[in-house]
Amino acid sequence: MMTTSKSRIVPIITHETTIAWIGLYCLAVVMGYGRFLFTATLPDIMVQMSLSTATAGWLASVNYIGYFIGALIAIFVTQRHTWQMLMLWTMVSVTTTMMLVVPKMSLNLWYLIRLLAGIASGVAMILSSSLVIQSFSDERRSILSTLHYAGIGVGISLSAVLTWWLLLLGYHFDIIWLVAGVSSLPLLWLLYGLRPTNSDAAVSSESTIADATTSLTHRSIRQTYINFKRSLYNAVIGHTKAIVLLSASYVLAGFGYITSATFLPVMAAQRLTIQSYAGLLIWLLVGIFAMLSNPLWGALAKRIGETKTLMGLTLLQALGMLLPLWFKGAFGLYANAVILGLTFVGMVSMTLNIIKNINPAYSNLLIGLATLAYALGQFIGPLVTVALAGQSDNFNAGLLVAAIGLLIGLALIVSFYRLHNNPLKRVL
Repeated sequence: MMTTSKSRIVPIITHETTIAWIGLYCLAVVMGYGRFLFTATLPDIMVQMSLSTATAGWLASVNYIGYFIGALIAIFVTQRHTWQMLMLWTMVSVTTTMMLVVPKMSLNLWYLIRLLAGIASGVAMILSSSLVIQSFSDERRSILSTLHYAGIGVGISLSAVLTWWLLLLGYHFDIIWLVAGVSSLPLLWLLYGLRPTNSDAAVSSESTIADATTSLTHRSIRQTYINFKRSLYNAVIGHTKAIVLLSASYVLAGFGYITSATFLPVMAAQRLTIQSYAGLLIWLLVGIFAMLSNPLWGALAKRIGETKTLMGLTLLQALGMLLPLWFKGAFGLYANAVILGLTFVGMVSMTLNIIKNINPAYSNLLIGLATLAYALGQFIGPLVTVALAGQSDNFNAGLLVAAIGLLIGLALIVSFYRLHNNPLKRVL
């Protein structure tokens, strides 16, 4: 976000564990459904709509460029408008999820809906994390943040189970998306309980979402730009090399994992033709291990540090991308799923924790910049994978390039670690 506030925003709901569970639910909806339900339903979408792999790749990338735009929007949201904008874009996320039940929509409308869903995911991911995590006490922040970020894995698991269950009942992707949207509606009521109550946010908590949007529109664009430049300068001054290295590695992290995160069920459908619903079982594994990963890596980070833990996760994920190339059968895909689940959420939380601690006074802005970097990698990834897949729809080259990108990212993290441990080299 562009500005910081000295006062701590206090929500109506004050029980920290309850807030963490609401945060988990929010990430499950805006990330698990808004972004990753597409992966679970993609094989059925391709069959029902007769989509080519190239078109499926573009639908994925449109969602990821929306995530990029959403992260950019979140950077400019002031502290006092955090809750309103979170409510607004969570509503958009739920609405776009349910809209995919409309029969025989044009492909252009699909692109628009997936773009809006991506924007909603980007805004809500950053603002929910900001609103939720700042509500935790220093003593419990680490463990409750882990619970909050577990929502991504929970959402992935739910997307797999929901898709599997409704396909078995004879339904298709449209009903799956509708049920996902309806099951997301209680989140809006729970988020209403997180509206702020302190004096800085009194007007915000009582105003409507339309009022918040109007006030943002009427603000001087020039002054907003000037304020952003000033905040950006203050955030990076003295830390430029470190931020550039970590952000570049995060671009490659987004690029590296997205091949599996988008096409893993499709790869399973291609290779494991005699195993019904193998792709959904594999995707379920991703979600389960994503839920388990943060406590595991959080404990390790306490012992060896977050940067060393991030190095290990990056190397492990690169290995996971290579396993389907070395093992052509089920083992390679299942192992890839387990490693993907174990690593990608941990890499997100470790990177965001590291970059916000570079300059804690501007942590929201730095988290937003990092999320932009990650979204850029995710946008490029499916397009590169589809281009390399060619007419044969062979994803091997995409997996290899993903692994190479992750290894380059690892080298950048090593450089960051060396720089971070040598303060004399930090300033350009």
